[in-house]
Amino acid sequence: MTDPLNPGSDVAVYVHWPYCARICPYCDFNVVRDRGRAEEQAGLVAAILDDLTAQAALVGPRRLASIFLGGGTPSLMQPDDVAAVIARARALFPVEGSVEVTLEANPTDAEATHFATLAGAGVNRLSLGVQSLDDAALRFLGRNHSAAEARRAIEVAGRAFDRLSIDLIHALPGQTPQGWAAELREAVGLGFEHISPYQLTIEPTTAFGRAAARGDWTPPNEDTAAELYETTQTVLSAAGFEAYEVSNHARGTAARSAHNIHVWRGGDYVGVGPGAHGRLTLGGVRTATVAHRGISNYVAGVAAGAPWAEQEAMDHLAAAEERILLGLRTVEGAPLAAFETLGATARVADLVADDFLVIVNGRVVATDKGRPILDSVLKALLT
Repeated sequence: MTDPLNPGSDVAVYVHWPYCARICPYCDFNVVRDRGRAEEQAGLVAAILDDLTAQAALVGPRRLASIFLGGGTPSLMQPDDVAAVIARARALFPVEGSVEVTLEANPTDAEATHFATLAGAGVNRLSLGVQSLDDAALRFLGRNHSAAEARRAIEVAGRAFDRLSIDLIHALPGQTPQGWAAELREAVGLGFEHISPYQLTIEPTTAFGRAAARGDWTPPNEDTAAELYETTQTVLSAAGFEAYEVSNHARGTAARSAHNIHVWRGGDYVGVGPGAHGRLTLGGVRTATVAHRGISNYVAGVAAGAPWAEQEAMDHLAAAEERILLGLRTVEGAPLAAFETLGATARVADLVADDFLVIVNGRVVATDKGRPILDSVLKALLT
């Protein structure tokens, strides 16, 4: 497979819907409470559609690679609005046949009632933010659903969608490898084709970050976190899942997230919605875009023809570094040409000699020894 730093002309679409029924204490995304905002939301949908149209005009004729509706909680969107966004993206970037359309959802009873309607709107892959199948863990994580409610929602989702993904969080206080293994095996048994196990990350600006700083609770130490990571690999590998990215496991190649792969390979993607990031090739130059974070600022910016708070033309060094940062997280790795651009081939050779990296068909790939300490490997490569 050829893989230059700009690997194709297809373009993906990411839509950020910032509304949530509840703000989780670990979340540092651009989100707001979903209360009494119907008029604001209608204006935001109109702005997203206009933004899509304007960015399509900028990038020129392209083929649609995928659509991903994230947030926030896009399952709180009106299904008609979801259908309108999908239809607009397909009209602007024509593609023959099916294209992956993922929507993130929370597994509450209320949201589950809309799953079939969302499938009818054009969503064909649902990513469920279950986070845990244990009630005590769910209470700690500040979730607005119980484990039983999640299981009911999963059953409903299975009737509406052929493709299902589940998000789970590990490295919780007091969590044991045995308990985590049981939770993973249950997720496998529930029929998911894709499992995304994330280690709990404590960001200082979140409620969890402030609580940890006060000493209210302490995350597991590095040894326990490493054991939980190894448990993840062992259990999911035995169940036929491939860790095709550090935090993403798929039951076969067809179950991988086409949207995420497109992004990790360095493909172009349009980002619309408040705070959405994008990567576009404009005038032959890879360009990083970030939309205005505030909802009103974003809507006003779109109306004024200026939706982006930031727009940066990436030089060849920045583009190469991004390819390495994204590519090394995956089983495909990053092209050796990117390391050559940065003058990092000697560092690659050192890490290959130490069995942290391997070179396969002109690509640099993290080994089983290198993946668990990927942050340290990247620091050694890029510092």
